Amino acid sequence: MENQNPQIFIREAANKQDIEIFWEQLHIYHKRDIFQNPEDESLEYFLGEEYRSHIQTIHDREENRCHYLFFCRDGRDIGFALSVIYNTEDGKCFILEFCVYPEYRGCGTGKQCANVLWDWARQHGAAYAELNFGGDERRLRFWQNAGFIRNGMDEWGEPLMLLPPELEMPYSIQLLTEPEDWQLLKLENGFLAEIGEEAMSEEKRCSLQQAIRDERITFFLAKRGCRAVGMCSVAKCYSTFSCTDTGIFDDFFVEPAFRKKGVARLLAQAAQAWSSEQGIASLTVCCAPCDEEMYRALGFDVRLGITLAKIN
Repeated sequence: MENQNPQIFIREAANKQDIEIFWEQLHIYHKRDIFQNPEDESLEYFLGEEYRSHIQTIHDREENRCHYLFFCRDGRDIGFALSVIYNTEDGKCFILEFCVYPEYRGCGTGKQCANVLWDWARQHGAAYAELNFGGDERRLRFWQNAGFIRNGMDEWGEPLMLLPPELEMPYSIQLLTEPEDWQLLKLENGFLAEIGEEAMSEEKRCSLQQAIRDERITFFLAKRGCRAVGMCSVAKCYSTFSCTDTGIFDDFFVEPAFRKKGVARLLAQAAQAWSSEQGIASLTVCCAPCDEEMYRALGFDVRLGITLAKIN
């Protein structure tokens, strides 16, 4: 009797022929499913040698390398995936590409492939998985059904999803020392998206980095291992009332997957302690009425009336 539910397994591209087949299918996938407008400038990049050379370099390095993978069933390749596992960092498996060939789609095949990919990743040291879903609602629903949740933006302003880590780890708060830190840009874009603003432009990014260098604003990053999962900032301003510096608390953001774990409180406490050490007379925050109770619980317990602003 024919097997009605044949097993799906993963094989890695093992030779030059396999690698060429992988790239051929990847190009077909990009043209068919991702960049359907042939005049899209992004398509030209992903079909070009620059992108392939970049990925091949990651594939060939000794640590934190990417893998060219095929999904196989009944002796046939039915799809592929491209993923990087950061074994020397926090075990993130970043899924760059995932495709089930059109003739094999349906009947839960995609979800089975996603589960097989995650089993394979765990066997190779992955602790959690992340991907960019491109804002596509169909892909969003697919990955939600596979256990992923929406989780902020990347450093270019593209939406991310996360399969949260099962293992709990302690969180630490660090003072940002590198204005060019890509994780700061990632968190800033997540924060901006949550309040309904556009991702940072190149001009704004450069302006922010210069403000950090000039010590006009100080950032605190909440880290789970080496991954930044939250942030806040303090911007100094001079007060003639106290004749000393006061501070504005802002950029308060924790990635959705890491909320309700005490990260927000650790960030607020670090900012408050640093402000006290710097001789800052007061630390204030502007918030919507719905957030007032949260900020009171975090130590901002003196009401200063209503804040009005004129936006230029």
